[in-house]
Amino acid sequence: MANDQKSKAPLSSGLKYRRVDVAAIKKVRRGKHHELVQGIVREMKMLAAGSALEIPLDEVGGIGLPNLRSAVHRVCIAEGWTIETLADEKNLYVWKTDKSQP
Repeated sequence: MANDQKSKAPLSSGLKYRRVDVAAIKKVRRGKHHELVQGIVREMKMLAAGSALEIPLDEVGGIGLPNLRSAVHRVCIAEGWTIETLADEKNLYVWKTDKSQP
């Protein structure tokens, strides 16, 4: 068989990748920790000023602290919140700063 049959035809414009309108792209990131982080956000919405969430690290399904902290920060920024985090050997603590309170 000829190699021509195995190769894919190039796009008519000569581009390798298809182009799409930005307006058609979903702007929601749905990573592998989505459900966990959404649960944290739901609880943060009910969090009283001066309180922090205590998230036990041994109950987050093996997610490393840097990845969990990053995911929580990303979602909170999308919510328009300024947050602080602190961690010890067992827990991640998350709270909204004064800038985020109504």
